[in-house]
Amino acid sequence: MSNETEKENAAAAALDYVEDGMTIGLGTGSTAKYFVEFLAEEVADRLVVRGVPTSEETRKLAASLNIPLVDVDQVERIHLTVDGADEVDPQAQLIKGGGAALLREKIIANASDLMIVIADSGKQVENLGKFPLPVEVTPFAYTITAKKVYDALVEAGVKKPLISVRTANDQRPIVTDGGNYILDCKCGLIPDAPLAASLLAGVPGVVDHGLFTTLCRIAIFGTDTGATILEY
Repeated sequence: MSNETEKENAAAAALDYVEDGMTIGLGTGSTAKYFVEFLAEEVADRLVVRGVPTSEETRKLAASLNIPLVDVDQVERIHLTVDGADEVDPQAQLIKGGGAALLREKIIANASDLMIVIADSGKQVENLGKFPLPVEVTPFAYTITAKKVYDALVEAGVKKPLISVRTANDQRPIVTDGGNYILDCKCGLIPDAPLAASLLAGVPGVVDHGLFTTLCRIAIFGTDTGATILEY
């Protein structure tokens, strides 16, 4: 069994929640990519939906596959968002942002009637924090912001977080679709995710962070033969 098989099976299972006429938030990342591709097959078979992409990468993919798209500012209702996650704990709390699209992902998820997370089994964890927590910050004075992010995480109970700006191959900071930088925070363990989320949100310069503590209602984890579905 491969990790990719699990991703595909999770994405395929999410199609059961798609109904004709829906406006759907299209997530970003390797597992969400499979969902977009499977959704395109259904659209080709006359399913009527509209997609709201969470990144330029997803927009380009969906457009290339002829999925009808709608600008988020013209949407009155998003029925469903299907997206991946870097970690999912037993309380359906998430770390997201490995694909540097966390801000748009959170905006779309928060505006949706239902958010479904799709992932391979390795993303299911007992405690958040092994995957570095992404924090999106404004480029202005980002080194000062990084120090304040460190203080916030320590106050939330994280022991000696290691914080670095995410860079491209040329060592320049990666710039998000919103024109911001990403700080990757190696926490090891985040003992109180809601507290960490609240403290990070209060740091000037932080645009948003990759802790999704209340948005996920269904998580689908791929298996070698299908998927395991958890409802919260």
